[in-house]
Amino acid sequence: MPEVNVVIGGRTFEVACQEGEEHFLHSAARMLDSEASVLSEQIGRMPEAQMLLMAGLMLADKTAGLEDKLRDAEDRCSALEAELRDLQQRPEPQPERVEVPVVPSSVTDQLAEIAARAESLAADVEEKLNVKTGG
Repeated sequence: MPEVNVVIGGRTFEVACQEGEEHFLHSAARMLDSEASVLSEQIGRMPEAQMLLMAGLMLADKTAGLEDKLRDAEDRCSALEAELRDLQQRPEPQPERVEVPVVPSSVTDQLAEIAARAESLAADVEEKLNVKTGG
C-alpha cells in the first residue's frame, strides 16, 4: 500500500492509499489544502485538528450545494426526457387541407380583353399625338 505525502494548511501529512489511487488522494488533498489556506488567511494559525475539521466542513458544505444542484439538474433532465418521449409517441398530425382561391377563367378572359382595349386606346392616343405634333 503506497504512502503519499500531502501538504494541507502548510503542514505535511503521510497518508496511505490503495495502489493506483495516488492521483485521487493528491486531488482531494489539494481541495482540502485550498480550504485550509482560506482559513489560515482569515483566522491565522490554529490547532491542526481544528483546521482539518473546519476545512472538511467547508468542503462538505460545498459538496452538499453541488449535490443539490446535481439533483435539480437530474430532475430537470428527467422531466425533459419524459416530455421528449411523450412527443415522440404522439401520432403524426393530420395534414391540413388548404384551399387556395382560383380566379375563374371568365375573369382572366375579361381582364385580358380590358388590357387589349387599353393597349388599343393607348396606341390610338399615341397615333393622334404624333399626327398633331408632326412626328
